[in-house]
Amino acid sequence: MDRAEREGGEGTLTTLICMTDIPARARVVIIGGGVIGTSIAYHLGHLGWNDVVLLERDRITSGTTWHAAGLMTCFGSLSETSMSMRQYTRGLYSRLEAETGQSTGFKPVGFIEAAADPGRLEEFRRVAAFNRHVGLNVEEIGPREIVELFPFADVSDLLGGFYVPDDGRVNPVDATMALAKGARMKGVRIIEGVSVDQVLTRDSRVVGVMTSAGDIECEYIVNCAGMWARQLGERNGVAIPLQAAEHYYLITEPIDGVDPDWPVLEDPSRHGYYREEGSGLMIGLFEPVCAPWSVEGIPADFSFGQLTPDWERMGPYLERAMSRVPITLESGIRTFFCGPESFTPDLAPIVGEAPDIDNYFVAAGMNSVGILTGGGMGRIVAQWIVDGHPDVDVTGFNVDRMQRFQLNPRYRAERTVETLGMVYQTHYPGRSMRTARGLKRSPLHDRLAARGAYFRDVSGWEGADWYDPSGTAPETVDLSWGRQSWFPQWAEEHRAIREGVGLMDMSFMAKFLVQGRDAGRALDRVSANRVDGEPGVITYTQWLNEQGTLEADLTVTKLIDDRFLVVASDTAHGHVSSWLRRHLGESRAAVTDVTSGLAQINVQGPGSRSLLQSLTSVDLSNEAFPFRTAREIDLGFARVLCVRITYLGELGYELYVPTDMAVHVYEELLGAGEPMGLRHTGLKALASLRMEKGYRDFGHDIDNTDTVFEAGLGFAVDFDKPAGFIGRDAALRQRDAGPPHRRLVQVRLLDPDPLLHHAEIVLRDGHEVGYVRAASYGHTLGGAVGLAMLDAGEPLTADWLAAGEWEVDVAGQRHPAVTSLRPLYDPGNERIRS
Repeated sequence: MDRAEREGGEGTLTTLICMTDIPARARVVIIGGGVIGTSIAYHLGHLGWNDVVLLERDRITSGTTWHAAGLMTCFGSLSETSMSMRQYTRGLYSRLEAETGQSTGFKPVGFIEAAADPGRLEEFRRVAAFNRHVGLNVEEIGPREIVELFPFADVSDLLGGFYVPDDGRVNPVDATMALAKGARMKGVRIIEGVSVDQVLTRDSRVVGVMTSAGDIECEYIVNCAGMWARQLGERNGVAIPLQAAEHYYLITEPIDGVDPDWPVLEDPSRHGYYREEGSGLMIGLFEPVCAPWSVEGIPADFSFGQLTPDWERMGPYLERAMSRVPITLESGIRTFFCGPESFTPDLAPIVGEAPDIDNYFVAAGMNSVGILTGGGMGRIVAQWIVDGHPDVDVTGFNVDRMQRFQLNPRYRAERTVETLGMVYQTHYPGRSMRTARGLKRSPLHDRLAARGAYFRDVSGWEGADWYDPSGTAPETVDLSWGRQSWFPQWAEEHRAIREGVGLMDMSFMAKFLVQGRDAGRALDRVSANRVDGEPGVITYTQWLNEQGTLEADLTVTKLIDDRFLVVASDTAHGHVSSWLRRHLGESRAAVTDVTSGLAQINVQGPGSRSLLQSLTSVDLSNEAFPFRTAREIDLGFARVLCVRITYLGELGYELYVPTDMAVHVYEELLGAGEPMGLRHTGLKALASLRMEKGYRDFGHDIDNTDTVFEAGLGFAVDFDKPAGFIGRDAALRQRDAGPPHRRLVQVRLLDPDPLLHHAEIVLRDGHEVGYVRAASYGHTLGGAVGLAMLDAGEPLTADWLAAGEWEVDVAGQRHPAVTSLRPLYDPGNERIRS
């Protein structure tokens, strides 16, 4: 396909005049004129912010938008945020022409997701159930129905398909032009031919941009520079680790019988998607092993660019994709197109306010779904800028999750090879990225490996997931939706902590030392609970925003009057660091990231006190060392911070050890513990133990859209603190309104065989009332257990739960369940206080 055809016809790009008379000032400057940048401009305009300038270095769509395949498909995500973006985008494209007079080319021809193997069939059944729950019209169909809808498809090996009649295709350039026109109609200025060389800051805040046509003073910038976003971000120290890769599609010569109204067909097992194009067929590819492009940096003058196709590398993938529609093997090839698309290390977008620069927003890294999420993404970012906070769950794609080492060329090159291929992989639970591994290792890493640890990627760390009893973990494991090969080891590790004593390396946890004259006062203001009490006490608390929803879920330990240790999960590391920077303000308190300086060794289980008591002179009795005590103790030759706390629901201790002493402490624990039956335990056991107890995990089962009362964490809020806390007024209103209609509830399947993973639908008396946000297997409870967010439509109380008959939909099969607001395991907390 030539450029004019891809862009929707001759003259489309001339609708915007290249301008060089840039304004001296604007409230917001958007950098990049692709679908994301124009969408943000459009939505800012509709929110009443028209003092906005969009700068495009060349022409609108000239980066990657112009060569996008134009799929407008909603099916496929298990994220409520992602589904809302897709569905909103589809609706926006359908109505933009009426608003702007500019067609988007949207045609709701339908979409079919084909399943060729049992793993994908189960995945898509799980996806279909969740997608229906959030409002998508999707039905499972058989091979015969697939061929009736797409007659040239070979369905001989297909097990089924999932049909969305309202999905379809869109013209990427026309859709972008419609967004741009809609933005201009609201007063937004769009200027082409002007590049941004530098974002200007003062005191860690955006003050302007330096452009090829002069400086513009501004309050906000949005980096929507697509493939160039990483390079622009690095100039201000903002980590946006995108990497471009070769992305291919083929267009055949016209084929008799091809109907432009055929649905889009996608078959991940053949690495391809298929749709009509110019009376022939387009075959798009997501090959399992891709080729990164221009790792050293994207050329500044690359516009409407194409790459030379690598026929030799792509030949086998292309042949496999074409075999799904055999007639394409006999048809002439009109175009074999190769163009760059950028991908992120975890295949999630990079969005939000930069952690170290106020008002520097990022919206990049769409991972080939920019067109089909562009409208929704633009709405979210614009709302975030205007309101000062997002109105959807952003924990999975917030820019503050990224790390600077991910910018390294070798890391980007190696990881991108895998991430593009992940688009069409079967997304089995527990799968860990395999490339660009081994960078962050606990000081115990080699010792754990010698004990048979099977490691997985934990925010760049190597985390022991489970242990092979042979002492040698396999390099890879077979994945499935059912019980996997390591299920028995997992169960044994779980039981070891419930019944005896286990050791768990948690050194990857984020740790911050906050110290100074105002440290206690500042942390008490940030924390909803009272953390500035007596020294030597750990406090579980949440951090809230002014709207009273969650920003963090963590512990604060007061060591001495002016010294505190803040500990959060690995996934919250960047967000907690950023929140501290933004909210400690001018207080006399210094924050030091001590994550790498302190190993964390957890000793948990009924036998944990006996084990530790044999190694220290400090009295660890319940009377001398009660629950929540934090004290430095001697252990062998080392001094360690010993904190009596648990995330697993048993008597237990967390040991914070200087990294140079960690191996010694580990050896001491093993020497004394092995005669007592001490067992190494991994992150699978952590997940199942905490899930039985109903302990929360921010970013997994609770997020920034939840209040403390919806999350079931109201007990951790101290409304009586004299100085109050951020979000207190909103939280008071929520408390005084009575029991919320929407609450996080523990759910357990009565049948011990099915497994829960995420996004399974929960039904009360046959009606859908919510879905499972996170789950595991309750080896003690005897069945799969999860935390589900339910909406009762009325006050959600224990009586409401007790009055209903409960089921959970697992891949299309309903299973009886029980629900509870209290922990299903040890609801009275006797074991952790024993």
